[in-house]
Amino acid sequence: MNASFPEKEPLVSIITLNYNQAQVTREFLESSKSLNYRNYEILVCDMASSISPETAFRASDYPNTRLLLSDKNLGFSGGNNWGIRQAKGDFIFIVNNDTELTPDLIRLMLQPFYESPAIGVVCPKIKYFEHPDVIQYAGFRPMNRFTGRTATVGDMEQDVGQYPVSGPTYAAHGCAMMVKKEVIEKTGLFPEKFFLYYEEWDWSARIQKAGYIIWYQAAATIYHKVSLSVGKDNPVKVYYHARNRILFMRRNSNPLQLLVFFLFFTFFSMPKAIISFLLNGQFLQIKWFLKGVGYNLVHSSASVEN
Repeated sequence: MNASFPEKEPLVSIITLNYNQAQVTREFLESSKSLNYRNYEILVCDMASSISPETAFRASDYPNTRLLLSDKNLGFSGGNNWGIRQAKGDFIFIVNNDTELTPDLIRLMLQPFYESPAIGVVCPKIKYFEHPDVIQYAGFRPMNRFTGRTATVGDMEQDVGQYPVSGPTYAAHGCAMMVKKEVIEKTGLFPEKFFLYYEEWDWSARIQKAGYIIWYQAAATIYHKVSLSVGKDNPVKVYYHARNRILFMRRNSNPLQLLVFFLFFTFFSMPKAIISFLLNGQFLQIKWFLKGVGYNLVHSSASVEN
């Protein structure tokens, strides 16, 4: 496919969330100065941080940048939806604030959209900021509909050019994903019921059901400062991983898949997690893990927004 890139650069809305990470967000904004693409806006969506982000940066110091202040923490899904509603772009680039942009990132991510109208979402190669030669994401492997687990292609591998071919992938990565505005208008926004984790998988499933392709763009690279937002064994992360793994399967599995998943989760995943927490003395994590499971016993899998 040969891209026919328009003479007039389309407007790209770059949306990033800030929650008590003003310095990290400032570093993200500094990296935006290296972009060789000029027709963009940046929307920094602050999720009711306890300390004003303006103590670390001023939006006016960065081109085309707005600081939007929410009066409550809307989570990853709700926060990005809030930003999308205020965005003006033809394309929406949802990106973590704990990333570093590269100069040609925007232009390279836009190219596939002009190669095929079926491409609805584009994700770059994601590499670890602290280890810039190590891959975090070069596409997703398929979700196992019996276990509710997946993995990213290339994770923790030294990048020696082993994933040079761009192509369709099974889901977009919430760390960095560019979405055509048309896709959002036809399929809706992030499912806010998830709040945090698995929301990109649920959204990706809906986008693909609408006939769009999710594309891995091998030529584009972004660097990710992993685990700055939520610690590995943070109870919040434990809760939402357990809760949303089950919720995703309830929303996206057929009856047979769901039956097998419930058996697998009940007799393997849940005992394994609890034993691991016990051995590590992480009793608070057990409480929040069980809360995440319990959520699905009393709440519908349907979302108000989609």
